[in-house]
This record gives sequence, structure tokens and C-alpha cells, in this order.
Amino acid sequence: MKIQINNVSSPNWKEITVKARVPANLGKLQELARNIWFVWNYEAIFLFRDIDSPLWDACGGNPVLFLERVNYEKLEEKGNDAAFMARLDEVYSQFKAYVNVSPDKKNPSIAYFSMEYGLTDVLKIYSGGLGVLAGDYLKEASDCNIDMVAVGFLYRYGYFTQSLSIHGDQLAVYDMQNFNLLPVDIVQDADGSHLIIEIPYPNRTVYAYVWRVNVGRIPLYLLDTDLPLNSDADRSITHQLYGGDWENRLKQEILLGIGGMLMLKKLGIEKDIYHCNEGHAAFVGIERILNLTVNEKLTFAEAKEAVRASTVFTTHTPVPAGHDSFHKDMFRYYMNFIPEKMGLKWDEFEMLGKAHSHEDHFNMSYLACNLSQGINGVSKLHGEVSKTVLKELYQGFLEEELEIGHVTNGVHYSTWTAQEWKDIHKKYFGESFPLNQLDFSVWKNIYQVPDEDIWQLRNELRSKLVKYIKQHFDDNDNSMKCHENPKLITEITGKLNPNALTIGFARRFATYKRGYLLFHDLNRLAKIVNNPEQPVQFIFAGKAHPADKAGQNLIKNIVEISKRPEFRGKIIFLENYDIKLAKMLLKGVDVWLNTPTRLLEASGTSGEKVVMNGTLHFSVLDGWWVEGYKKDAGWALPAECTYGAHDFQDELDAENIYSILENEIIEAFYDRNKQNVPERWTGFIKNTVADIAPNFTTGRMIKDYQDMYYNPLFERSKKIKKDNFALAREMASWKFRISSQWNDIEIKSIDISDGVTNKMKIGQEYPITVKIDLKNLSSEEVGLEMVIIENKSENSLKIIETIEFNTVEHENQISIYRLNFHPNRPGSFSYGFRLFPKNENLPHRQDFGYVRWI
Repeated sequence: MKIQINNVSSPNWKEITVKARVPANLGKLQELARNIWFVWNYEAIFLFRDIDSPLWDACGGNPVLFLERVNYEKLEEKGNDAAFMARLDEVYSQFKAYVNVSPDKKNPSIAYFSMEYGLTDVLKIYSGGLGVLAGDYLKEASDCNIDMVAVGFLYRYGYFTQSLSIHGDQLAVYDMQNFNLLPVDIVQDADGSHLIIEIPYPNRTVYAYVWRVNVGRIPLYLLDTDLPLNSDADRSITHQLYGGDWENRLKQEILLGIGGMLMLKKLGIEKDIYHCNEGHAAFVGIERILNLTVNEKLTFAEAKEAVRASTVFTTHTPVPAGHDSFHKDMFRYYMNFIPEKMGLKWDEFEMLGKAHSHEDHFNMSYLACNLSQGINGVSKLHGEVSKTVLKELYQGFLEEELEIGHVTNGVHYSTWTAQEWKDIHKKYFGESFPLNQLDFSVWKNIYQVPDEDIWQLRNELRSKLVKYIKQHFDDNDNSMKCHENPKLITEITGKLNPNALTIGFARRFATYKRGYLLFHDLNRLAKIVNNPEQPVQFIFAGKAHPADKAGQNLIKNIVEISKRPEFRGKIIFLENYDIKLAKMLLKGVDVWLNTPTRLLEASGTSGEKVVMNGTLHFSVLDGWWVEGYKKDAGWALPAECTYGAHDFQDELDAENIYSILENEIIEAFYDRNKQNVPERWTGFIKNTVADIAPNFTTGRMIKDYQDMYYNPLFERSKKIKKDNFALAREMASWKFRISSQWNDIEIKSIDISDGVTNKMKIGQEYPITVKIDLKNLSSEEVGLEMVIIENKSENSLKIIETIEFNTVEHENQISIYRLNFHPNRPGSFSYGFRLFPKNENLPHRQDFGYVRWI
């Protein structure tokens, strides 16, 4: 018999699935893993990490994935470790004591709608500042025990992961999320199946699964259209955050507002106040009106009264182009079936999203304004800017009169503050901190901390950052390591200095952020970073939107500069800016640099995060920094523009940046005492913590929303709904009567006696009499006022005084209004007379935009 070289049959592989199992005595870990509470409670994170630190890091800090992958023997080992089990019991007891507290019923309940939530990198349902703000808000609402429910999307791919080519080109990678390995739970219907919501779209129904994320005590419900019942086009609605074309964006906003409300209805959830975080959620008001017209038999006008009284709209956008708007043709295709259900004609419905009938786009922020009584920007300055952006909606009123307020954004202390700082705060601020963080006097105790302790902490955090950056470049997934010359990487990481003044610039890379300013004079910059006695290093990070080529080119330019011999290891660009990287940077750098074009930074919360960590802020006086800046607690570029031309202004700002760096920042950082402690610098840190940080927490932010919006609206809403919506019906009827006769009002005469009107004198009295035929209206419901303005440009009018006339008598159905005007200041002014509707139940003038100048 001849022996063959080989005699092998083909393998007959059989597939098996090994389901992860956690020992019974460690079951508490599974419960901890399914609540985002672990994100801001480091003791919980340390529990998971101590089981298998390398695996925890490999899992990206995802406890659900971690428990799926961890070796069972390691779990058994920990289950037999008495010290570990004691820690687990302690953390679990804290968790249960926290989540088992019933919501505070003294305050109104809230339904919060947002397109994105930045809770943790584990859940890729955010892109940047708007989402992180929303995530922080939910965490604080949980800490404050607010009765709140939140609504958003569970994106299959989320926002993109950023990598850079060897030349610095941004590459966008969309990684699919496996929902089964995330801290999200399926919401089930009565028979145990995945709950499905049906949302009406033109000529079809779109179906959505519902998932739940537990954010401490707050349930966050997420809609997901990626299910077989939908067409491919509709499955992709929730594939990407801000992905696709304008049509997909409209489909997303219909899903968020209308679908979100249908979901809450199916879950049996009804809240007192509905908060739209950006105009993306404005369709919430449309669905609520539909519900009231069907269920309560209200007319559109009556339902609108009820909806407005219980809705808050927060705008984050400082420029008109940033507000979502959809072409009228596409909008009509998707919404054509809605007006009839509301008892409206199409042109009436369309005007809810327009300032003027000739406009060819439907503006979602206009819709949100028209259906919200409470409207606010996200900083004091942005509140004023928003009046300019939205003024077209309020013809007849001057900008400064508009009822658009502000609640300055804040950040969640427990999420963003380094554990090392928390330890110092508890030692000097008291064990109950941060529960008493709204007691601003407590923060003053930072002055009791020895300078040496603060400086040692700053050195430790900076060293951790440098170590992290070196590991980042050594990571096999790092695109630079994959493509770049190893000698260049070694040179860059070798020059990173844990003792050098370290300045961070990390944010979304849009051109208005002006990340290019620092590179205006490369020779001067090279001298700054290469000073052997006073070295400086800059760390950059950030993503540009995939469609923003200018932002991507800016990143490429910085990467190219960072590779030049004089800047290697002195200027670093770190790819894939996310929450984890943000935490490392804002805790580890010494100075946070921010250089936006003036009035284009709505708020900006990265700087608020750094001040919680003793990092000093250096920014244009824009956004929150206008309110936050204090002398000897950071640095500022002026708020005013010196030049109208951007190039000249950029040149001036760059010169100021270099000058402040050379003459103030670097000098203060390297001015050391005999113990090598920079006393002035630590003094700046103490001033920052004492005078700036306490004003910019989400604790303060949520209290502002309660005091300024939630509570007042809740009181009005109760009145509106009382006795089967009696006040809503009354106000709708009154507004209809006023509107139907407003144009019939006749001005009979205007008489200004005792002087020439354009040459008045201080101290004299000028009687003014106006005779008006109000037709079937009464003087009690039609007011007349004199408005005096300072003579400025047409686009910049400033009210000096507003004086209301008295109604003195009636003659043959003619109402006589009189005002004795007393000029009280010299100067050149203009004046006008304005008729307006009056009703004690109007919340403010813009609630009923009928104005007539005479």
C-alpha cells in the first residue's frame, strides 16, 4: 500500500455561543452596569476596573461589554475577596439609596426633548457641546431629584470616530453600535415584546422601537427606526446623528417631536412642562395641540394657549443660518395632512414657521417660539443676540423689549471634576459637598488650602495628561503610529514635558472658533515654545463636521505645523476628541485657550469644566466668559471688535494672545518661590475656584430654569387648564375679537400743545391728546403709549422711556387718551405712539403680537 503525503478531511465546524455569566454573589455589578450613575461615581468605576484593568480600558469603560468579556475565573476570585465584596456592598448601598428616592413633587414635572445626549463615550448619541450639555442636565436633574423624563434617539452609528491620515486629513469612520452590549434596556409592551411606536408620515407609517437608559433617577427614552417593518429609507432615520440630507433631518425632527410625544402617550407619561432643547424638537407643540383638539375638543387657538403656557424653548444658536429650516415644498409634502386635523388652512399652519408670508422656508426655531411662552438663550450675551436673530417674528417691538431671556449653561460638577480635586473639596468644603454646592460661600474655603498642595495636585494632573498622550501615540489604533515614521513619533513623545506650561485648545473645529489665531506668526510662536528656561506646549483636539471642508483644512494645517522640527513635541494634535479625552485635557492642562469670533459663541461649556479643575481660562469675552471673567482669575481678549475687517481683527487678536502669553501667563507660571511654588499662579487658581466655578454648575443652571421658567409657567398652566380650560377658551375668544377688529380702529386726531414738538425744554409740561375711534373695542383692552428712543442707526434703536397714556373720557364713541409729557433729559431723541392690546391674563406683550404705530 502506497502511503499518501497526507490524508485529511475538511473540518466540520459547529457554531456555539457561550453566554457570559456573573457569579450570583456579584449580581449587584449587573445592576450597577445598567445605570449611567456609574459615570459620575468613581467608586463604581473603580470596582469594575479593579476586576481587570486592561480589559476595562479595552472595553472603553463600558460595564455591560466588560461583564460580557471578563474571565469567569476572575469574577469568582473577586467574589471570594472579602475586601472587594465589602466595597461592592458599600457602593451598591449608595446606589440603591440614591435611586430609590421618590421624585420631588413640590416642583413641576418636566419632559425634556433633545436630538443628542452626551452622557458617556459608551453611548454614541452625541456630537459635541449641545449633547454634553443635555447629558449634564439629566445628571443634575437626577441629583436634584427632579421629576423628569427625557426623549431622544438611539443611533445605530451615532456620530463619527475621527482618525487622521499621514497628511492630517480627517477621516470619518462610522462604527455600528451593538445595542445589546450597551447600558440600554428594551422597553416592552404588555405581552413582553419590544414596544413599537407608530408615527404617521406621508403615505405610510414609520415604526420605532423604544429603549431606555437609566440616568440615575431619570429615565431617558430613545427611539430607534432601524427595524424590519420600515423601508430602508426609514430605517436610516436614526442611523446617524445629523446624518443624511435635509429631508432626513426633517424626518428626524418629525420623529423627535411627534414620535416622542406618541411614545410618551403610549407609556402613559404626562408632564407639567415640556422643554425643547433647540428647535429640533419643536414638533412637540404640534402633537400636543393635536391631542388637545381631539381629546379635549379645543379649537386650535384654545389648544395653542394651553401648549404655550407649558412649553420652554432653549436656543443654542447665535446666527440665523444655524436654525434649521426646510423648503416649503418638502415641508408641505411631509406635513400636508396635519393642518386639517388642527382645523387650520395650510397657509395658516405654514405661518407658524415663518416671519413673513413670502419666505420660502419653514423655520423650526420660529415654530418653537410661536408655541412656547418661555424662550431663552444659553448665556446673558446670547440672550441678547437671540433677540436680534429672532426679532423678525416680533414686528412692532424693539429688540430690547422682547421676552427672550437667558439661563447660562453650567456643567455637572461630579462628572467633570477630577477625583483629586473632589478629595480636596470634601476636606476643605465639608463632607456634604457637593450637595451644598449652591452655597457659594463654601467655595471660598479654597483659600484655606496650602499653595503647596494645590501646586502638587496641578503637577500630578499635568503628568497624568502627558503620560496619557504618550500612550495615545503608542496605541496600535492610533493612525499616526500606523502611517508615520517611528522616529518622528519617538521625537514627539520624547519632547513632551510634564513640567512645562501646558495650554489646551479642544472643541469642534469650525472656522468661527478661530483655531488658526495662534499660528499667525510662526517665528514668534517658535520662540515661545522653545524657550529652554520657560518651555510651553500646546495640545489641540477636535472634530470638524464631515461637510465642513474649511474646518478640516484647519485641522490639516495644524497637523502639518506640528510636524515641523521647531514644533515637534511642542504642538500636538490628538485625534478623536470625545468625552474621555476631554476629561484628560481639561484636568491636565494649565490654561484653556478659546478664541471664537465675537458673538458667535452662544455659551461654551468647556471653559466652565476647566475652572472646576483649577485650570485657568484665557478667552475672548464671549459666551459664558462675559459673565465669568474676573481679574486675577484668568485672562480675556476684549469683547469689542476694533476692526470691521476680519483679517485685521484676527491680526490684532493674535498679537494680543502672544503679548498676554509672553508678559503675563508665562511669567506668572514660572515665577517660583524657594519651594518652587508659583504663588501668584496658585492665587489665580484659588480665585478661579472661589469666584468663578460656583456660578457655572448645572446645579445653579437647573435652579435658574425652575425659578425663571418651570415654576412660573406651571402656575400659569394650571390657571389655563382649570375648569375645563376655561381661561384658554376665554383668551382665545378675546384674541379673536381683538384681531377681527384691530384694523378698523381709526385715529381721529393727535394734539401736542404748548410748544413746538421738535424743540422741547426740560421742566416744561407738554399735554398730548389723542382721539381714537375704537369701534366695538374698549379703552380697557386697547392701550396707547409714547415710546422715546435714542437717535442711533436704524438697526440699533435704544428705548429711553415708555409712557402709557390715560383714558380720560369718551365722546360720541370716541375714546380720548391723554398724557402730560415732562422731558427730563437733554439730547436728540425720537418718539412714536403705539397702540397695543391689553389683558391682565396676557403673560407678556409678545404673546399677542398685535401692535399699531400711529
